[in-house]
Amino acid sequence: MLRITDTITLADWELTESFSRSSGPGGQNVNKVETAVELRFEAERSPHLGPAVKARLKRLAGRRWTSEGAIVIRAEETRSQTRNRALAEARLVELILQALIAPKRRVATKPTLGSQRRRLAAKTARGEVKALRGKVEED
Repeated sequence: MLRITDTITLADWELTESFSRSSGPGGQNVNKVETAVELRFEAERSPHLGPAVKARLKRLAGRRWTSEGAIVIRAEETRSQTRNRALAEARLVELILQALIAPKRRVATKPTLGSQRRRLAAKTARGEVKALRGKVEED
């Protein structure tokens, strides 16, 4: 079980972990210990997330979203399997928390009368500057 918020907890069947050999530093150990963690979350089938949250999660996940509707997170930064596992879970929790935040709806507003007048005054001044750039006529 993975706890996201007080109300959302992911069940064990939604999460799958697989381990593989990690690239990068590790000395002789790197060739024999499987420290890289690949965490798979069945997001599309999850009953704990609403359709709007799933849509935002799909957009946030990007390439990590598979065609089956799962999110795959890979962690191989450290030389410890338990730390990599914790990193992968933390990334998943962070991703879901971001998807839970509904974007604020934009309220259309009209420009104020003062701002309209300032804009037109600036345009007029700029036009006058450009008009003075012409050829100088001799008397």
